[in-house]
Amino acid sequence: MSDTPAEKIPVEEIPSLLLRMIPESAEAIAELYDRPAEAVVRAEDTWKRLYRLLAECFTTPVLMPELESGSPDAELLGRCWDFVERIVVHPSELVSGAVYFEVLEQLLNAEGLVEAAWPYMKDRTRTATLRMLDGYDVRLPGINRR
Repeated sequence: MSDTPAEKIPVEEIPSLLLRMIPESAEAIAELYDRPAEAVVRAEDTWKRLYRLLAECFTTPVLMPELESGSPDAELLGRCWDFVERIVVHPSELVSGAVYFEVLEQLLNAEGLVEAAWPYMKDRTRTATLRMLDGYDVRLPGINRR
């Protein structure tokens, strides 16, 4: 499952992929949509609100607390970044844009988040993160500054 190229993942399946890979997102999904997460991700139009889904059901409630934790759950962070890796270079601008703005850019909101995430990121995500850092002229020792 984790080796499926982004171009093979239909946009409509991204919400289901999120719930399958990150079941910790279920509570936030259910709360946002006021119905069970399983029903939400199967709904026809959930993918159309992908920015909001990623921000409010993945990044804010799951990813950021782990990155900011004094004792992060390495297994959960691994799954989070595996999920991002699967979709970060998706050919749909809806998906790649949502990942860029609602996941990667959020790492710039507090000092140390990129560094905390870096060990868990895979190649495509690291490449996208380096591009983002360069775009904002952010230099981080050990990541894009030697």
